Amino acid sequence: MSYLGNAPARSFISFERQVFTIVNSQTAYALSHSVTNENDIRLVVNNVVQEPGSGKAYTATGTALTLSAALTNGTDEMYCVFLGRATATSAPGAGSIGTAQLADLNVTSGKIANDAVTLAKMASGTDGNIISYDASGNPVAVATGSAGQILTSAGAGAPPTFAAAGANTPAFFAYKTGSAQSISSGTITKVTFNTELYDTDGNYASDRFTPQTAGKYIFNSSVYINGQSATFRYTNLYIRKNGSTNFGTYSAEDSENNLNSAGATASVVYDMNGSSDYVEVYAQAQATSPNIQYDNNGFATYFGGYKIIT
Repeated sequence: MSYLGNAPARSFISFERQVFTIVNSQTAYALSHSVTNENDIRLVVNNVVQEPGSGKAYTATGTALTLSAALTNGTDEMYCVFLGRATATSAPGAGSIGTAQLADLNVTSGKIANDAVTLAKMASGTDGNIISYDASGNPVAVATGSAGQILTSAGAGAPPTFAAAGANTPAFFAYKTGSAQSISSGTITKVTFNTELYDTDGNYASDRFTPQTAGKYIFNSSVYINGQSATFRYTNLYIRKNGSTNFGTYSAEDSENNLNSAGATASVVYDMNGSSDYVEVYAQAQATSPNIQYDNNGFATYFGGYKIIT
């Protein structure tokens, strides 16, 4: 007949044992492990199991074991078995550990071996979710975002969330085409850019950019001015906010007036209020009869800008 009952390799357990050194006239002994009460151990004296409890053979609490009567060294022998502390167990059967059993494990005390829990053993979740922690330190799933979104921090006390990625808009780019723009020598003049390459939010009009979204913007511009003769001295370029702020650049100045033409390029960052602030480009040249040129082969005179992602 085959074996009946639990398979030994799966269910037999060896419990930890402590052997005591008997001290004459002593009834108090120290346990090597803390217990709740005397029922957590089995005490054996001279190979006889003792009855636990007050008024019986012994009591125990914490690591204190108290006998009802003292023993004699050299004559008596005593040991106890900790009924709740296993020194060796067989491996549990495949699939035998469930959620309830895991809840009884003290992970912080090292009851689960390092790297023992694999992804395959985790509960199924929602496609695209990310595991984070809430304000109480408990695991929480971050809801799946949409394509193109980025994960942003919500600060301490809250899990991160997916949000739309920032964009460098509003943005625009315009350049000069067609006829050259005549200007007076030495006079600061607003530059016209009659062709738009793009204008994402429709904020560019009449050679002026007035963004309707507040933030910091970077602007860049280039002008090319022809002096029509050898009497050309310099070109200045200004990127102005609200018609007054002057940030720009100067071309190299020729005190001998031997230049026929010159160009200047500038970039600047302005903080725009998103309603009334606007930006324009102005140029200045000292020459015989200067005009701002366009270039059919490329953008020699242009004006562009975009919002900086912050």
